[in-house]
Amino acid sequence: MTTLSITAGPYTFRARLEEERAPNTCEAFSKLLPFEQKVIHVRWSGESTWIPLGDFKVGVDFENHTSHPAPGEILLYPGGYSETEILLPYGGCMFSSIVGQLAGNHFLTVFEGNENLRPLGEMTLWQGAQDIVFAAE
Repeated sequence: MTTLSITAGPYTFRARLEEERAPNTCEAFSKLLPFEQKVIHVRWSGESTWIPLGDFKVGVDFENHTSHPAPGEILLYPGGYSETEILLPYGGCMFSSIVGQLAGNHFLTVFEGNENLRPLGEMTLWQGAQDIVFAAE
């Protein structure tokens, strides 16, 4: 099992790459590590944060994709109908954009620090963008 550390705002999480279910997405994302961005609150998807990546091409197709991730099930949307993005849900979520419902690749699952998913989500909602770093352990 390959694990990553995620530092977002003042919180630290550990997550496992879903290498059996989303091998291509995991491989592509691993090449980007350490991955540093800003995380903001979603507009259409409910209780989630996201990392907008615009026209960035990850080079993967859909695999292990869902529109209804559980808290801590991190998705990568490879682009198409909407911009490329990473979704980090902390509560009830239906992955959507201005064009409607989307599905993203569930490629990473938080297994440590889950109790801080909601505080991070609420922090981004009320205080704005937070720094986020994904790194190999």
